[in-house]
Amino acid sequence: MDCRTMLKTIATTIIFFIILLGCKDSQNTKPKVVTSFALPELTFNEANRLVRLPLDCLQTEYPNKLNQSLQDSTHLGSPKQLHPAFYGCYDWHSSVHGHWSLVSLLKQFPSLNQASTIRNKLVENISKENVLAEVDYFNMEGNKSYERTYGWAWILKLAEELHTWQDPLARDLEVNLQPLTNYIVEAYIEFLPKLNYPIRVGEHTNTAFGLSLAWDYAVALEDEALKIAITSSVARFYENDADCPIIWEPSGFDFLSPCLEEANLVRKIYGPEKFKKWLDKFLPQLADPQFNLEPGKVSDRTDGKLVHLDGLNFSRAWCLYGIAETLPQYSHLKQIATEHINYSLPSIVDDNYSGTHWLGSFALYALNTAQ
Repeated sequence: MDCRTMLKTIATTIIFFIILLGCKDSQNTKPKVVTSFALPELTFNEANRLVRLPLDCLQTEYPNKLNQSLQDSTHLGSPKQLHPAFYGCYDWHSSVHGHWSLVSLLKQFPSLNQASTIRNKLVENISKENVLAEVDYFNMEGNKSYERTYGWAWILKLAEELHTWQDPLARDLEVNLQPLTNYIVEAYIEFLPKLNYPIRVGEHTNTAFGLSLAWDYAVALEDEALKIAITSSVARFYENDADCPIIWEPSGFDFLSPCLEEANLVRKIYGPEKFKKWLDKFLPQLADPQFNLEPGKVSDRTDGKLVHLDGLNFSRAWCLYGIAETLPQYSHLKQIATEHINYSLPSIVDDNYSGTHWLGSFALYALNTAQ
């Protein structure tokens, strides 16, 4: 073999091995790294830690934010005069979901350290007379839209929690709350057809969040009229949505994710197959096992607005857990949810009333959905 032929043979051999190695690398991609993690658990000790947040503020009248529209001097009054059932915890809606927190925790852990105190405060606040006074407030001129729909949603969540609690106290409280529950249900059914466009913000007026909690109530109580009102609204508002800009989130004061709250609502209304098709258009990136979402960072927990981002971390978590529950192939979202909870949970039991008056409820709701 002459030198020229030998060089050709060597060159051909080298090229062959280069091609072979390239094919091997392309076929044997590196396995994805799976990080093991434990879902957060609502233990007895954690329940006793969380319960003191609503318990400490449930009958604390001041400071207070009334969010009133005054028609005349007859609308003036102290928080407890105007809202004898839900006057504590700084504002009306926080008081409502503070009551929900106590019911949920007592329902899950009947032997809580302060179980007797909780029962007594629930009886004192959710009395027949106090609830009727709350209904009277909504019927005052100018108050028809009061707490629409965030506070409305939490009333229905409280009503649902009482309805599903097998305890004699729950039956009494449910009956007492019923006039206000009925008012809110009727308000939803009247209002939703008038709402031509959904409200897509990260704070109280977010339509998807309000409908999500209302839907849970409608299912639990088998309220067909409310279910129809919500289902038709979801079809009008969200059926054709696509490419939600989750990279724009969060805004500085968000405690709800506009994209994830919408997805969480739609998954409750649709079956898994229909929801998967919708989600592929709405948030296609969620299907990627490598999808990541950084928790909202809180720079100052003494600032009542900036601390909203702790709430965002909890609400994102319950949405992500919910999506993974409906679509098991999205189980990778559970780790992101857990990271969000773990960022904020250690920091919410402190002396900053700007956060402690409400964040316990959000933490509890997130922990209740972890599975």
